[in-house]
Amino acid sequence: MSYALAPEWHPQDWIWIGFPHDPVEWPGYLERAQEQIAAFASAVADSGQEVRLLVRDEANRARALELVSGKVTLETRRYGDVWLRDTGPLVVTDGHGGRKAMRFGFNGWGGKYLMDGDQDIGEELAREAGLEVETGDWILEGGALDGDGTGLVVTTQQCLLNPNRNPHLSPADIEMRLKRDLGYDRVLWLGEGLINDHTDGHVDNLARFVGPNHLTLPGATGPEDPNAAIYADARARAEAMGVIVTQVPSPGRVEADGRIEPASYMNFAITSTLVVVPIYGTPHDEDGVAAIAALFPDRDTVGIMADAVLAGGGSFHCSSQQMPAA
Repeated sequence: MSYALAPEWHPQDWIWIGFPHDPVEWPGYLERAQEQIAAFASAVADSGQEVRLLVRDEANRARALELVSGKVTLETRRYGDVWLRDTGPLVVTDGHGGRKAMRFGFNGWGGKYLMDGDQDIGEELAREAGLEVETGDWILEGGALDGDGTGLVVTTQQCLLNPNRNPHLSPADIEMRLKRDLGYDRVLWLGEGLINDHTDGHVDNLARFVGPNHLTLPGATGPEDPNAAIYADARARAEAMGVIVTQVPSPGRVEADGRIEPASYMNFAITSTLVVVPIYGTPHDEDGVAAIAALFPDRDTVGIMADAVLAGGGSFHCSSQQMPAA
């Protein structure tokens, strides 16, 4: 039986979201990061989709209960980082009602961030959902790729070809594994990810498919946009492969303590009836949300502040992982 990873707009049974709990990861930002993740979880739950919000312990369960909608389900789990896009299960389907979970090696984004529970949370969630678990023989994070539902996947050379992940694998080796493990038969290789992205260039902060052969990318908003050349290179590569590209305004230059932050509206989460776009308090937020809303006429779209979440290294898409309907 052939399995493949469904595109994110495929109907979903529920979505897992991680609740921030570590003050070391969010120094000075933890309470606001919790509020912003809670707003994300509540928006999805109130739209009618089941949300399973993971909390680390009883203290964080109590904190979450203060913040979330009564429609959000809380699950106490042992996990480190909240970035379930990377540590959670990638659930593949066979088109005939069958599902299984794919797990891969995880080394803390190239050995940078190793936290208790992150090696195990994906398999734990999958098995408790009643799924068979298969483990691939290489290191891969879910945020490193995005598919269009026809077998085409987009990723970055900076991440998948990084020697801190799979130094023994060639591009052809990786393409073979993407086909074998996730059903992708064509790969759009972009170059670099955003400046200062902790993940070494995860594509879900740069480029997202919004339909078959249809990619959305940021467009630079002004001469000081630090990622202008990266956006232009990504667009050229996509169009050279015959992919339709729609550009969305970028947040522009976002800094914290003098450091350029990898702020991106591309880290939106697609759920069954709602698209949640991270915003950062910049003059481009309204235009960014409106542009993404135009790409999803079958869903509502909402912008939610995510500047504090970003301080921990990611945003709403990074913190979530969906269970596709069988």
